[in-house]
Amino acid sequence: MTDPVRYDVNLSILFTELPLLERPEAARLAGFDAVEFWWPFAEAVPSDVEVDRFVGAIRDAGVRLVGLNFFGGDLSRGDRGVLSWPGRTGEFLDSVSIAIGIAAQLGCRAFNALYGNRLDGIDAAEQDDVATEALVLAAHAASRIDADVLIEPLSGAPRYPLRTAVDALEVIDRLPGRTNIRLLADLYHLAVNGDDLDTVITRHTSRIGHVQIADAPGRHQPGTGAIRVQHHLARLAANGYRGWVGLEYAPTGASADSFGWLTPAEVAP
Repeated sequence: MTDPVRYDVNLSILFTELPLLERPEAARLAGFDAVEFWWPFAEAVPSDVEVDRFVGAIRDAGVRLVGLNFFGGDLSRGDRGVLSWPGRTGEFLDSVSIAIGIAAQLGCRAFNALYGNRLDGIDAAEQDDVATEALVLAAHAASRIDADVLIEPLSGAPRYPLRTAVDALEVIDRLPGRTNIRLLADLYHLAVNGDDLDTVITRHTSRIGHVQIADAPGRHQPGTGAIRVQHHLARLAANGYRGWVGLEYAPTGASADSFGWLTPAEVAP
């Protein structure tokens, strides 16, 4: 018998009807004891007050932070990371330092490093070299608290170069010996981009550091589309995955009403 799936709520896409600092408590009231966030600040270097308020909101809610993105640029304007952008490595590494400081207080041990879109006028190989150097530094910093850096394929971003699991693993393989850089397997993104999820799970479960889910089409809660989410989670568990599964979907209504697909044993409001 496999262990039950451990779900967490991504509070950068769920409970967005509430101010950010009120969302951890809303997740707890909905029955969850773990949360994750994209980069929760407007800038790569937030003020100490902003950081303290963020940490305090999670502590006060009594939930655990299990995943946090590094700074990814302006997501609302289409940025999808600055890891591979020449001239912005300093911002990225500043956010690494801040994220690790937050994680040291809250117990988070997984950081998502969005790769960054391809840029006009800059050779792709140059961007890849920038990303590799920054990843080495980020992974070294994360290793000080026994944490993983995650690389994620994305959909819906035409200039983002990592679309499949193999794309992300090729980036990771450029850093031999770095055992704390792992694949973030968002089943929605992979399926939308054409990856066969059963194949990904069969071949690469051992290299997955975190899983996220949404249904497709639509990126809504499981049961609204065609992805066999529970089937794939069962396959992951059977293959030895014991990490968290982040709920990273846009609910079709109020966030608190979007958890009906879970059994009472999985979430108990």
